[in-house]
Amino acid sequence: MDSRGSAGGADRTIVVFAAASLTGAFTEIGQRFEAEHPDTTVTFNFAGSSALATQLAEGAPADVFAAADEATMAKLAATGGVAGSPTVFATNELAIIVAPGNPKAVRSLADLARPGLLVVLAAPQVPAGTYTQQALGRAGVTLAPVSRENDVKAVAAKVVSGEADAGIVYRTDVEAAGGRAAGVAIPATFNVTARYPIAVTTHAPDPDDAAAFVAIVAGPVGQDILARAGFGPP
Repeated sequence: MDSRGSAGGADRTIVVFAAASLTGAFTEIGQRFEAEHPDTTVTFNFAGSSALATQLAEGAPADVFAAADEATMAKLAATGGVAGSPTVFATNELAIIVAPGNPKAVRSLADLARPGLLVVLAAPQVPAGTYTQQALGRAGVTLAPVSRENDVKAVAAKVVSGEADAGIVYRTDVEAAGGRAAGVAIPATFNVTARYPIAVTTHAPDPDDAAAFVAIVAGPVGQDILARAGFGPP
């Protein structure tokens, strides 16, 4: 049940739609925001950016949208879905995720094409999938993944659980996995820089608190949390 109050009232709730790769960092930012705004609760919907944009375009109620790529944000903005100009607040890059100790000895994107290696990728319609195809194209590598996942967290989960030998995720997903996975760097020649934009939605039920959340993400508190999670500066 929606427990929103009116802007300026007590016990307010803001809803933040955010790319799955932001789960850890934004959860911590939300906790800091609630500490600074004790009358406001932050509720998150983490998923693939394209799926979130579709939900917003179809009228899903949300106050803030944070995407993993500027193209998805631009599409929503073109339909009048966001208020003002989006702010790029972080960057990221791709990495190969493998089991701890890298038992399959994956050293490069080309290694992912070895016969018998179980590779999982993000679906092409989500930013991580788009970035992955760009990186593979630069490296001249063609893959036949065992599955294509709806968001990058699901790719990481398949490798962590042992259902796949390797996958391509963001550097921050390898960081978030801790000792449950290992990462293999992708050279800058092939890698892609992901730029993350954030904006208040046009029909935000609580635009003041939404703007305050965007401010904390872009400010020193949010930037410190994002940096510790492995994100680069905007």
